[in-house]
Amino acid sequence: MTHESTAVGLASAYSNATTASGDWWRDAVIYQVYVRSFADSDGDGIGDLRGVRSRLPHLARLGVDAVWLTPFYVSPQADGGYDVADYRAVDPLFGDLADADELVRAAHELGLRVIVDVVPNHTSEQHPWFRAALAGEPGARERYFFRRGRGADGSLPPNDWESIFGGPAWTRVADGEWYLHLFAPEQPDLDWTHPEVTAEFDSVLRFWLDLGVDGFRIDVAHGMVKADGLPDIGRGAQATLIGTEPLPFFDQDGVHEIHRAWRRLLDSYEGARIGVAEAWAPSSERLALYVRPDELHQAFNFRFLNCPWDPGAMRTVIDESLSATTAVGAPTTWVLSNHDVVRHVTRYGGGAQGLARARAAAMLMLSLPGSAYLYQGEELGLPEVADLPPESRQDPAFRRGRRQQIPVPAVDPAPGPGPAAPGIIAPRPGEPTPPQSAPSPHSQPESGAGPQPHACCGPQTRAGAGPGPDPLTAPQAHAPTRPQAETGTGAQPQACCGPEAVTGAGPEAEMGGGAGGDPLTAPEADGQDGLRDGCRVPIPWAGTEPPYGFGPVGSWLPQPPEWAGLSVAAQTGDPHSTLELYRAALELRRAMPGLGAPEAGPSPDPRGMRWLPSPDGVLLFTRPGFACTLNTRPEPVELPAPGRPVLSSAPVQTDGRTVRLPPDSCTWWAF
Repeated sequence: MTHESTAVGLASAYSNATTASGDWWRDAVIYQVYVRSFADSDGDGIGDLRGVRSRLPHLARLGVDAVWLTPFYVSPQADGGYDVADYRAVDPLFGDLADADELVRAAHELGLRVIVDVVPNHTSEQHPWFRAALAGEPGARERYFFRRGRGADGSLPPNDWESIFGGPAWTRVADGEWYLHLFAPEQPDLDWTHPEVTAEFDSVLRFWLDLGVDGFRIDVAHGMVKADGLPDIGRGAQATLIGTEPLPFFDQDGVHEIHRAWRRLLDSYEGARIGVAEAWAPSSERLALYVRPDELHQAFNFRFLNCPWDPGAMRTVIDESLSATTAVGAPTTWVLSNHDVVRHVTRYGGGAQGLARARAAAMLMLSLPGSAYLYQGEELGLPEVADLPPESRQDPAFRRGRRQQIPVPAVDPAPGPGPAAPGIIAPRPGEPTPPQSAPSPHSQPESGAGPQPHACCGPQTRAGAGPGPDPLTAPQAHAPTRPQAETGTGAQPQACCGPEAVTGAGPEAEMGGGAGGDPLTAPEADGQDGLRDGCRVPIPWAGTEPPYGFGPVGSWLPQPPEWAGLSVAAQTGDPHSTLELYRAALELRRAMPGLGAPEAGPSPDPRGMRWLPSPDGVLLFTRPGFACTLNTRPEPVELPAPGRPVLSSAPVQTDGRTVRLPPDSCTWWAF
């Protein structure tokens, strides 16, 4: 017999005991909404909170447990909202505070929890605190890292730290001092030794908890504390070192006291409010420190996202991840895509092969113990949009020129964030203002298998070139980790994460030309490549032409014409579609008692997971009443059937005794 690729007609188990319990987060499936690319309610081409609220029924039907919203706070949008000017207000681009309140209430009515981003490592340059610091208000600069420069005239940066986005991590103001920004110059780092910083963020968290949110995804959770004295590192290309070795600006022991304090704050609220760390550490053991019982609930597991399509590497990552987190009684998290990385359909080869592998990888992820994160559109099998026109790109690192010296304003700072005061920040030479909402000509998606241009970061596999290093990835990825060797057959597109090292060339070289700006200098080329927009293209909902139901007219990034067949409407009801595969997998995940979270407390064998012998290229493991087979080979493989097939990413042939696994496929079994 042939078992079809998706299961239909399953009994719903949406409100099962695990999800309804206080430990809901231990096996939660959390869906990331990139707000500006999810749904547009007002016709400006940019997604907003009302748009998100209108599409919540899709997420409830999909079967996820919670929604994670990227920043929607008041912001100049220098880095997609991760440069916050007012942490307690909604940017008019996305709506207002009433819209946020209504969204949370609507989600709760549908049984969905809501997690919001908090950005504590840095503010916007337009935050009132930083404006006051530039204006010379007494004590204002103590909230940030302002330092005198080195050299006889102070014209050299205070140390050798580099920005993750490329270039020095320091910018000089007109009176001669320098300020630290580990990311863009528009994102000055806060000094968390200052008591006003601690008190302010306690207040910010309480503000949103009082509104009803269920937790926070903590951006750069590893970065708020810097080593005493801000010591030099002594080498360049520092972005490539993050997650591989100790650095004086990341993963300092002092961050854990901050997270302990936040855990106490979260625990003071009813309803199991959670904290999720976006944290990079040199080892799995260091990462596990963030999820000790008195710290945060979850930390993103970036190693799984970066893992190549190789069964040995996958098994190693799974085993080491589970071992590190269960040792401290925490669940492991799993993720394949996010708003900073090349979508995994493209990373796994693109075309039919990439989609087959992406479907199989999703089933593998959803069968593992712990919590899983889905990125909007992955349930549709969306590929990366690799050829966006340069004029439509808005990633801040796409054109990163040297900033001019910042003059000190002669007037007092404005009382609120508002627009930038004239003259505070000089424009970058040759850099045009990126469009905000006008649609650009439609781009074409990548075609076929093989190496694809990157749309986010790091050492890249250029079209027609061999593979480069394979850096790790992160949800708001501010760091790469150790490059990994490619395995398997042929050159594979690389996983990548946010700000990464680019070897040799910048965006213009990658894209075959660019509008405006000079070529990147060597120091700038050591940071992020600025091509993250390819994974942020608004998703298709319905219709045969762009914007595919995203909004009344247009979209802030152009959508490919080929996406009509990938829309939610086009895939709904098709038992072979990627959308119905995800729906079936999430329904089975709830219905089968052997899936879900590991038990609390240390365990070398979380929730009974056990690897079984299998042919080369195949992974086979069991959990109570359940088995999973993953065939990573490009040809079918026969083996004894481990049970009754209940779901497969591709049609499976079995006579009940043996099974013929399709290439690049995953199958779930009950026994």
